[in-house]
Amino acid sequence: MMTIQEAQFNCPVEATLLLIGGKYKPLILWHLIDRPLHYMELQRLIPKATPKMLSQQLRDLEGWDLIHREVIPEKPPRTLYSLTALGRSIIPVLEAMCDWGNDFLEKVAIKPVGCTAKQHK
Repeated sequence: MMTIQEAQFNCPVEATLLLIGGKYKPLILWHLIDRPLHYMELQRLIPKATPKMLSQQLRDLEGWDLIHREVIPEKPPRTLYSLTALGRSIIPVLEAMCDWGNDFLEKVAIKPVGCTAKQHK
């Protein structure tokens, strides 16, 4: 993974997409807003993500310092993920995405399954 200093950007949206773009990164961040979660909890909350894809997305987010990974030395070891200060700074963006998505789904008369859109406000 390249460092932020190595990247070249044409606009700020491009920088944002580098950090949180990806199939499951915004969902991972969204689910970590309220509390830290174990890997298996994230896997249950994002069932379409394969274990390999979820692990890769978590590594990317950790590499950009958006999430913190803590290994709990139990038998078997468990991994706990939480938002960093930088990760918490993206919450307003995620909330705006949620609001926009909720409005869009209402317009096309689709009810989201298993998501409470206003849970973090």
